[in-house]
Amino acid sequence: MAFVLVAPEMVTAAASDLANIGSAINTANTAVAAPTAELLAAGTDEVSEAIASLFSGHALDYQSLGARMTAFHDQFVAALTAGGGLYSSAEAAAATPLQDLLNVVNAPTQALLGRPLIGDGADGTAPGQAGGAGGLLYGNGGNGAAGTNPGVAGGAGGAAGLIGNGGAGGIGGAGGSGGAGGTGGWLYGNGGAGGAGGAGAPGPVSFNGNNGGNGGNGGAAGWWGTGGAGGAGGEGGAAGGDPADIAYGQTGGVGGNGGSGGNGGWFAGNAGAGGNGGVGGDGNAADHGLVAGAGGVGGAGGAAGLFGDGGAGGQGGDGGPAGLVGASDGGAGGDGGRAGWLSGNAGAGGAGGAGGVLDSTSPVFPGNGGAGGSGGAAGLFGDGAAGGAGGAGGASQTFTGDGGAGGTGGAGGWLYGNGGAGGSGGAGGAGIGTGGFGGSGGNGGTGGIGGLIGNGGAGGVGGAGNTNQVSGYSGNGGNGGNGGAAQLIGAGGGGGEGGVGGTGAAGVTGSAGASGVGGRLYSGNGIPDIFGRPLIGDGADGAPGTGQAGGDGGWLYGNGGAGGSGASGQAGGAGGAAGLIGNGGAGGTGGSGAAGGNGGAGGWLFGDGGTGGTGGDAVAGLPGVNGGNGGNGGAGGAAGWWGRGGIGGQGGTGGEAGGGTGIHAGNGGTGGNGGGGGWLSGDAGAGGQGGASVASNYIAGGGGAGGNGGAAGLFGAGGAGGTGGTGGNGNAPAGGDAGHGGQGGYGGWLAGSGGAGGTGGVGGLGDSASGTGGSGGGGGAARLFGDGGSGGNGGVGGPGTVVFAGGGGSGGTGGAAGWLIGNGGAGGQGGVAGTPDGVDGLLGGTGGAGGTGGTAGWLYGSGGSGGAGGAGTASFYPGSTGGNGGNGGNGGAAQVIGSGGSGGAAGTGGAGGPDSPPDIPAGNDGQDGVGGAGGSGGLVFGNSGG
Repeated sequence: MAFVLVAPEMVTAAASDLANIGSAINTANTAVAAPTAELLAAGTDEVSEAIASLFSGHALDYQSLGARMTAFHDQFVAALTAGGGLYSSAEAAAATPLQDLLNVVNAPTQALLGRPLIGDGADGTAPGQAGGAGGLLYGNGGNGAAGTNPGVAGGAGGAAGLIGNGGAGGIGGAGGSGGAGGTGGWLYGNGGAGGAGGAGAPGPVSFNGNNGGNGGNGGAAGWWGTGGAGGAGGEGGAAGGDPADIAYGQTGGVGGNGGSGGNGGWFAGNAGAGGNGGVGGDGNAADHGLVAGAGGVGGAGGAAGLFGDGGAGGQGGDGGPAGLVGASDGGAGGDGGRAGWLSGNAGAGGAGGAGGVLDSTSPVFPGNGGAGGSGGAAGLFGDGAAGGAGGAGGASQTFTGDGGAGGTGGAGGWLYGNGGAGGSGGAGGAGIGTGGFGGSGGNGGTGGIGGLIGNGGAGGVGGAGNTNQVSGYSGNGGNGGNGGAAQLIGAGGGGGEGGVGGTGAAGVTGSAGASGVGGRLYSGNGIPDIFGRPLIGDGADGAPGTGQAGGDGGWLYGNGGAGGSGASGQAGGAGGAAGLIGNGGAGGTGGSGAAGGNGGAGGWLFGDGGTGGTGGDAVAGLPGVNGGNGGNGGAGGAAGWWGRGGIGGQGGTGGEAGGGTGIHAGNGGTGGNGGGGGWLSGDAGAGGQGGASVASNYIAGGGGAGGNGGAAGLFGAGGAGGTGGTGGNGNAPAGGDAGHGGQGGYGGWLAGSGGAGGTGGVGGLGDSASGTGGSGGGGGAARLFGDGGSGGNGGVGGPGTVVFAGGGGSGGTGGAAGWLIGNGGAGGQGGVAGTPDGVDGLLGGTGGAGGTGGTAGWLYGSGGSGGAGGAGTASFYPGSTGGNGGNGGNGGAAQVIGSGGSGGAAGTGGAGGPDSPPDIPAGNDGQDGVGGAGGSGGLVFGNSGG
């Protein structure tokens, strides 16, 4: 690695060139010195002598000036030569200490992780060897080595660290796959290109040709950068055939599939294009090979992140030519990649490969064209991409190949954008012999749907049927594709025209595609489409006791109606959805033991999701029959573009058991999940509380689990998990266990904290033992920036009124921080064990374990602290041991910069039972739990947790 900005070799070369130029000038000056300095006079008169003397004087002055310039030139060349030497000396003198310093900096990470802190990863050298990873802070990944040997895949490109480009994947050996490109730097850098697949080797005599290798996938970028292009698929090998006319039936190798393009950066950057599929192997009809190999499928284009263009799909490989019986089909084109969520162009679908062509030695069946790939969808704003064109059918003397179908157009932006046009169908193959058939054209692709505001895409044109060049039958034209539908405001796409049939006998023109449906509010003709809901106004509520869904709000403004409650055993009705602006309706309460209705969706542009309906309480069982389970709570409705998600409904209460041995009370219903926050901004809804189980004279039921919190969109906090339901009290041997807390929801894709986990429920009383407290739910993870949610606390064990007190529930795990920056969530505390009452209750319970702290963000942030273990409770039975304390949870780890989380404190053991003189001494105290270990500190800076 050079440490100066001047290349000494270039300085030395420049000095040599200047010396040669000076030598050439000196030679020229010497040659003209005498003729010009001793110029003879034209005559003997004074004027001629004066003129000759004047020019001779100028010549002498020129020679004097030339001598001085020669001296300056020699001095300059000498200085330049010396400078080059000094630069070389300076570089040699500086390189060793600087390299030594870099080695010292790189030593810890090299020893710990096998990669430097700063520097490029090494290129692979052995066949198929992967490139080395780049430095953690700065450096490009090394390139993967070529497979070289038959069947050996190319090596994968090395990954970059924080800043740098991923290495390119190596080319596969014969028939081997190309290596995947390395991922770009987490903060900045491009993904590496995937390696091309190796061409399949021709088959030996009487054997099939070998398949071509698949292209390697392009590497994904990190936060900012371009995804790598996918590698091309290798060509299939030719069929071996048999010139001696002994064996028939060999086939050409299939062309390799193109590799997928790498995704663009999370924040900004274009995605990589998919690789082209490989051409199918030659059928070798001359040596009695039977069928040619099919073309490989084009690779899919990569998807962009927040801003950027999706990658184009790769073109399908052409089918191989000229088998004895037929050629093979062209490969399908790859699908285009999705555009950036906020802005960017979607990737176009790849064209299908052409069907294989036959010659006079193979007059029967040619290949069909491959289908075009689908166009990529837009994000929030933007037009969908066009679908790829279908491949043309192969030509033949008799039957001919049909054209491939066009790809479907991509969907327009969710809020605004037009759908992409469908791809054109491929043309049918031409008949080249007497009495043959021309191929039919492929059907056009369907247009993509528009966004909330936007037109549907036009359907693709059907492919033309081809004409037999001598006589016979011509092919039919393909049908046009249907136009894409608009959604709220916009015109439906026009249907594609049918392909023209061949001009010979029986060629029929294809049918035109149907036009897409126009927008529900405005379809381009000035007349609003009502469809049973108002333009402005609230939706009607569902009738009670019917489970009827609430009506949808007005298209422009209005809240959804509330769902009606259900009759006995009937689910509650779903809340109505809002239109453009408004809140979703609440779900209806479920009838006995039935689920509550889901909350309605908030407005597309602005509005909150509706609350989920409460699950129905179960009825008591008849004699000899178990009690029914409580109904589950309904899910909260999701917000649209901007708004909060709805809260999940509470689970219903379990029913009392009927009389008789072995009869159970019903379990509480599960709480409903919270609704998702708005796509752009808005907090997600919390999960609903789990339902409790009722007290029973028989076997107790368990509490229902809390619902999970909803996930946020781009910006917003995840929803908290619901609390677990309480376990039921029972006179059978054990009380019911409590329900577990719900999981916290994910924070926003760009920024937002994860939701807290729900608290575990309280265990129920039992005749011999009480129920265990429910475990706390795990905290929700952040995504890019944000703190992880704290884990839920474990539930308290059931109190000991008979023999055994219930154990405390475990604390939930803290949520992981955002991928780049953020602190891990704290682990939940272990639940305290139930307490014996000292009269009938005898033995103390065990405390629950604390939850583990969440991991910090990769670049910066501290790990979450571990949760404390729950305390064990004292025993009252003489001579008995007290309940043990729960272990503390481990602290979460930091990654590059930040401190590790502290370990959770150990739970204390409960006191032992009293003595009972004279025979029974006092019991031992329960054991204290083990404290949690602290999380590791950052690799570059940060302390480990205590």
